[in-house]
Amino acid sequence: MTSLPLVFDAPRRALPPRHLADLDPSQRREVAGELGLPAFRIDQLARQYFGRFTADIDAMTDLPAAAREMLRTLLPALVTPVLEQECDGGATRKTLWKGHDGTRAESVLMGYPDRATVCVSSQAGCGMACPFCATGQGGLERNLSTAEIVEQVRQAAAAARDGALGGGPARLSNVVFMGMGEPLANYKRVVAAVRRITSPAPDGLGISARGVTVSTVGLVPAIDKLTAEGLPVTLAVSLHTPDDELRDTLVPVNNRWKVDEVLDAARRYAMATGRRVSIEYALIRDVNDHSWRADLLGKKLAQRIGKHRVHVNLIPLNPTPGSEWDASPRPVQDEFVRRVQAAGVACTVRDTRGREIAAACGQLAASQS
Repeated sequence: MTSLPLVFDAPRRALPPRHLADLDPSQRREVAGELGLPAFRIDQLARQYFGRFTADIDAMTDLPAAAREMLRTLLPALVTPVLEQECDGGATRKTLWKGHDGTRAESVLMGYPDRATVCVSSQAGCGMACPFCATGQGGLERNLSTAEIVEQVRQAAAAARDGALGGGPARLSNVVFMGMGEPLANYKRVVAAVRRITSPAPDGLGISARGVTVSTVGLVPAIDKLTAEGLPVTLAVSLHTPDDELRDTLVPVNNRWKVDEVLDAARRYAMATGRRVSIEYALIRDVNDHSWRADLLGKKLAQRIGKHRVHVNLIPLNPTPGSEWDASPRPVQDEFVRRVQAAGVACTVRDTRGREIAAACGQLAASQS
């Protein structure tokens, strides 16, 4: 197997224009001063954007026309839908977004009986080079800005509210950073986006932090930094195998931080936040689905994190076109689950969505490039 070199720092490409969602409350007050407006005017703008999910400045009639013109520059069009696909009876909607510079990113909005979830991208492309991932094989273009991330969530919240998932209006309750990119490689902007997503209006979208999941392939220093933030979000570790020999190939960042180091960082996160860590494990036929790996996974998680502080999320692989990788047969999957559970560790299989619309992250962008 061959893989691309790891890229931790995004290429130096210009980020999009400044947007309201890039600004924290104190920065908003500074901008109001720059524009010669009272602070409450920019709060009115924020209540419309975060509270009513609208970015149409002309529809904000509570603002005087002169103020609207001055504030228009804070709502530039950052991400434009290029292609939208749906499946699962309209309950799964995938959007390919184009940035100001032509970069592409993806998000997926999913409706369930008890919740609506959006999976968002944090980077255009990815530099982690995992060989079974369409995004990883495409390489990294650039980091997304805080506002580009928030915009994916705002537009998903508006779509769910307006009945886009079928079955009437729904409230967006969950946000998962599991789209394109390695979230913790774009640390500053991702954490700022989480704060906008979870703060109540007019400072944010008001989604509970307990409904937010941030994934990582295992950037240990960044996990420890996130631990210190005190944000009660769920940490998801894309582990994919419990042994270093295979993980060095499947998840090349393992050459820098080994499995035990990653699991120890996950334990520190769980203990500091009180949040159970999710272990993401894409099950690949004849690669990482062996019984002994299931046994080792359960044993390591129980020992290094703790049986009650961790949950394994088993993911049937969604193969990319032309890939050598394939999903494990159902009996193998069931035996894997049984063995992990036998170690006292919770293990469930993720609900598969969107196979007919190239819903594995990076597939839609690759198909349109």
